[in-house]
Amino acid sequence: MLISCAAWTTDDLAPGMDDVEATIADYRESLTDERRFLFDRFRVVDVARRVVGVGSVGTRCWIVLLAGRDEHDPLLLQVKEAGQSVLATVPAEHEGRRVVVGQRLMQAVSDIFLGWQRTPGFDGRARDFYVRQLRDWKGAVDAEEMEPGGMRDYAALCGWTLARAHARSGDRIAIGAYLGGSDVFDRAIAKFATAYADQNERDYQALADAAKSGRITAEHGL
Repeated sequence: MLISCAAWTTDDLAPGMDDVEATIADYRESLTDERRFLFDRFRVVDVARRVVGVGSVGTRCWIVLLAGRDEHDPLLLQVKEAGQSVLATVPAEHEGRRVVVGQRLMQAVSDIFLGWQRTPGFDGRARDFYVRQLRDWKGAVDAEEMEPGGMRDYAALCGWTLARAHARSGDRIAIGAYLGGSDVFDRAIAKFATAYADQNERDYQALADAAKSGRITAEHGL
């Protein structure tokens, strides 16, 4: 869900265009020189607040519309709040930068406009954000339509991609030594995956039963 700043009043704590342009200028400094050259061809047109999904509840998110040559040359950026990692005992120097550096470590090629910035909130508290293009870069396949051979190839590709990310971001020698040459780890992961899938089905059935009995209220067809 997007809510344009044109529909806000001052009581809605909407950012002014001066604030947005200042934020984008700060973000620009996190880009490399050749990407700044490309980014400078665009200008800020509008901003909207985005209502985040379940995995990001409680975080702030903005969508910024920029235009290049004309209205037919748009660039949409997502400015998303970055919180402290659940694995960290102390905050990072910049949580947005932490997210960006981690993504760049794991991925062979990241979004060219991936960056970060820090912005004072309306409550006076400075918050860290990371910025990326509002575009779905993920590939997907319909697993239910796969033949067994295709499923094996797809699983191998997913495993290879995950292993490569870990090798780029962790100690590949230590990881290799821990896994060893046997199939113990492979079988443990397969067992966990099967148990996890079974648990998901049980959880869904429990939810469906609760809705059917009236213990909870559920709205269908959304």
